Amino acid sequence: MKLLRFGPRGHEKPGIIDNNGGVRDLSAHIDDITGATINDVELAKIAQIDPESLPKVEACRYGPCVGGVGKFICIGLNYSDHAAEADMIVPSEPIVFAKATSAICGPNDNIEIPPGASTTDWEIELGVVIGKHAKYVDEIEALDYVAGYCVVNDVSERDFQINREGQWIKGKSADTFGPIGPWLVTRDEVPDPQNLTMYLDVNGKRMQTGSTVTMIYGVAYIVSYLSNFMSLQPGDIIATGTPPGVGLGKKPFPVYLKPGDTVELSIEGLGQQNQNVVKG
Repeated sequence: MKLLRFGPRGHEKPGIIDNNGGVRDLSAHIDDITGATINDVELAKIAQIDPESLPKVEACRYGPCVGGVGKFICIGLNYSDHAAEADMIVPSEPIVFAKATSAICGPNDNIEIPPGASTTDWEIELGVVIGKHAKYVDEIEALDYVAGYCVVNDVSERDFQINREGQWIKGKSADTFGPIGPWLVTRDEVPDPQNLTMYLDVNGKRMQTGSTVTMIYGVAYIVSYLSNFMSLQPGDIIATGTPPGVGLGKKPFPVYLKPGDTVELSIEGLGQQNQNVVKG
């Protein structure tokens, strides 16, 4: 299933994509797409609903595909070729940091460049949405704790991230720096999360091309690894790292986003995001 949230910011309703790619309104059956409604039991109930029996939704804004996110956890330098372009050593264990949940926005909402920022960058990432409480999980069982997957743009202000001391979270957490969606694609439709192609374009020019096959640490390992340091809750999102092609790594000079730019990104089977860049 492809689940989504649609409508004005802060007033999103739950929806599902029908067999023809149209949006159908699920709000007569569930209140929202959140941690409370994406466990295996609730997803099985939704799967029994015929999308064609639901009200059709005309043109609408897509909101973040999951509401009420508790934790937005990110994995850094998880593609060896991206680590090389950033002149950083491949980590011996996953690098873990967080984005503030206030950064979360819809997949096609504007990216707002904060005041004082001049090095705002893009990063397409596979997002993993947790479906049930995970604590001390074995890697072999880890994917059972995943509700599904989505596209994430881990927008980053490099100056804040690298030069402003402390943790990366400062460069990762501005409002609109976490577009997620358009859909939460349930795990049954993604039999192998380690074999998904992805791309990101800026102003129609291909910047990133990659595949999850080249991830250093796969989804199952990441879920298991994180569950040894913190419990993962339904609705938590994990952004699993980005392939090469970020603006920071462009040669001979870095390339960064500026007002007026457009960004398009997609992961195989998970949908497409389109963002306009504006001054915040």
